[in-house]
Amino acid sequence: QVQLVESGGGLVQPGGSLRLSCAASGRIFNRNIMGWYRQAPGKEREFVARITYGGIANYDDSLKGRFTISRDNAKDTVYLQMNSLKNEDTAVYYCHALQDGIWGQGTQVTVSS
Repeated sequence: QVQLVESGGGLVQPGGSLRLSCAASGRIFNRNIMGWYRQAPGKEREFVARITYGGIANYDDSLKGRFTISRDNAKDTVYLQMNSLKNEDTAVYYCHALQDGIWGQGTQVTVSS
């Protein structure tokens, strides 16, 4: 069964950090550029970051320097390290496998004092 399962979301205070994980199953990981997107309440889903199999990463310009995407190809897992979190980072974060067009179920990140 092909699926992406995110984890690591939660409640964090402004200025804090979280690391999201996305584990892929179904032997799709190595052929996919993996990405993270997010959707805040009342807004459209937006691009956060993506990374190729070889580790080349791209980010939304507004998030550069605070967010870091990485992947462990041996574990079929992609990560999103989020630092210096702000209230406006509150959203559901989704993992995406580009070539297969598969989305995870999402994990909630809430930044609040």
